[in-house]
Amino acid sequence: MGKNLADKKILLGICGSIAAYKAAMLVRLFIKQGAEVKVLMTESATKFISPLTLSTLSKNAVHTSVIDGDSWNNHVEMGLWADLMLVAPATSTTLAKMSIGLCDNIVVATYLSAKCPVFFAPAMDLDMWKHPATKENIAKLQSFGNIMIPVGHGELASGLVGDGRMAEPTEIISFLQRYLTKRAEFKGKTVLVTAGPTYESIDPVRFIGNRSTGKMGIEIALGFADKGAKVNLVLGPSSEEISHPNVKVISVTSAAEMYTEAVKRYKKSHIAVMAAAVADYTPKQTAKQKIKKKGGGMKIDLVRTKDIAAKLGELKTTKQFNIGFALETNNEEASAKGKLKKKNFDMIVLNSLKDKGAGFAHNTNKVTIYDNHGGVHKYKLKSKKEVAQDIIERAKVLIDQIKK
Repeated sequence: MGKNLADKKILLGICGSIAAYKAAMLVRLFIKQGAEVKVLMTESATKFISPLTLSTLSKNAVHTSVIDGDSWNNHVEMGLWADLMLVAPATSTTLAKMSIGLCDNIVVATYLSAKCPVFFAPAMDLDMWKHPATKENIAKLQSFGNIMIPVGHGELASGLVGDGRMAEPTEIISFLQRYLTKRAEFKGKTVLVTAGPTYESIDPVRFIGNRSTGKMGIEIALGFADKGAKVNLVLGPSSEEISHPNVKVISVTSAAEMYTEAVKRYKKSHIAVMAAAVADYTPKQTAKQKIKKKGGGMKIDLVRTKDIAAKLGELKTTKQFNIGFALETNNEEASAKGKLKKKNFDMIVLNSLKDKGAGFAHNTNKVTIYDNHGGVHKYKLKSKKEVAQDIIERAKVLIDQIKK
């Protein structure tokens, strides 16, 4: 085994399952890797394995309640302390509580306070594992960004044979190692992402804009940041909140401001993702005072904005990788392939407003990725977080091919 768990601060949450006996081996393996481990247990978990055993192995006190006698165990502090949290075994009861935020034990309380990646390794009988309620709870937890460690297949406590076994400790360690390796895939790289709409002022009150929320670009920025990159996110007007130590947000309003900020930061960028819905036209003149309503119509002279993607395509060197976006309503494939070549993209992400759940103001998206090697990759409707991961993974494959 590698040593990429060395010096990691790990919270291990243990729930009431026969699989709790495996926690002793998990703690030993974490310690052997050089990690520091703090153990949290639900009350029912203590019926399966002794807190004394786990405190001896971890060399840390084991917490079984938010309140012990007259003392308060600071779940908030522990949630901030950890580099990662693992709930193993994760019972159906705990999965349900985590999914709805039912905070009645130390494990769920700390989970709700955790600022680190959270993993869960389910353990339950076959029928419980297959039940729609369990599937719904797991899907909800994954939509929050939590990561499931797949269950194993084999003999269960009931005597049945099937899915539902908690992964073996060595399998869990390997899963976490692979995850941490992927988190460092873009370490040392600087990524520029443009996201959101631009607002082109007509007067101090009115503007020309579009329905973009910036969600897709933000998820891409966070995805790269999670994999170790330093990200400059040039963001148009958006109500979305962003909090990540590797993401610097540069707020802009107009296409001209976005152009200036993107071009300024591009030279030092290894990867550029142009996900913003930039206005193609802006008013030729902006009134200094609010335009009063008059009889008849009103005409506004529009002029072209500067094309950010085209400019970055001109500046691009062989050591840079550009990703474009195309939101289309007709001739989708031809338009996307045309932009791919014209704007010197390495790959382009196409989404069509014809696809239900895709485009602006949705939490989901459905995309097709074209690259300049002739590759075409179509994806089903997914959450924008998952789409961002698909885009980043495809970029990684192409970048590695270029290196070869």
